[in-house]
Amino acid sequence: MAQPLITADELEPLVATQTVQAIDCRWYLGEPEKGHRAFTEGHIPSAMYASLDTDLSGHEGPGRHPLPSPEVFARTLEGFGISASTRVVAYDDRGGAVASRLWWMLTDQGHEMTSVLNGGIQAWTRSGGALTTAINETLPGAFSTRPWGGVVHRDQVISRSDNTTVIDARSVERYRGDEEPVDPKAGHIPGAISLPLEGNLAPDLTFLPPSILRERFSEAGITEAAQVISQCGSGVTACHNILAMEVAGIDRPDLYVGSWSDWSSSDLPVATGIAP
Repeated sequence: MAQPLITADELEPLVATQTVQAIDCRWYLGEPEKGHRAFTEGHIPSAMYASLDTDLSGHEGPGRHPLPSPEVFARTLEGFGISASTRVVAYDDRGGAVASRLWWMLTDQGHEMTSVLNGGIQAWTRSGGALTTAINETLPGAFSTRPWGGVVHRDQVISRSDNTTVIDARSVERYRGDEEPVDPKAGHIPGAISLPLEGNLAPDLTFLPPSILRERFSEAGITEAAQVISQCGSGVTACHNILAMEVAGIDRPDLYVGSWSDWSSSDLPVATGIAP
């Protein structure tokens, strides 16, 4: 079982000995081609590019980024050369905001040899790591699947128990309803607590130490035995809070995959302002 985070210094020898498959997950809201363009301009050697829209999302389901079927996801992984024994490291340039989605998907499928590069591609270049424009060719992998676990849908969020906490990884501005750049309505799920993903990170985009993360979640009423549902705009950055909780040693929460893009497309109540 790999640690959820890996440093650039730890990754370097794995890349040098070709004993890891790095996956570049760069993606930008409203600019669907920018991530792949950034990849072609320079990436970690031997990395493959995973598009959030086409590789890490399905075509049917609630919200903007529904999960693909496990079988379709397996075919994607096999195209990246990933098998049961492959060490995988996901990275982006936003402190793991998108890479954590791939980490969640792989670990939810039981692939525990998965980590997120702490500090992203910036940490790699700061440590002296080289970038390449060469496109890696790899032999197909063999990946077995199981049903998605740890997922909840709209009805389960509505009927959640009083001791279940919903946490929202979106920006404070979107949570309050000051702005909404992409979804039908502005605001948040009534009762949800605002925990923007940026609060998990230091200024250099590395994760805060486990003790500080535990304190952050504890202040929100989340401890080791808490029942938690993590959500965001479309089930992507919600995985960042799940990753941060794992780093902090807190039990993994459920993921509301549809998240705000699903909730706001319904006639369900919407809250605004900073209060849950």
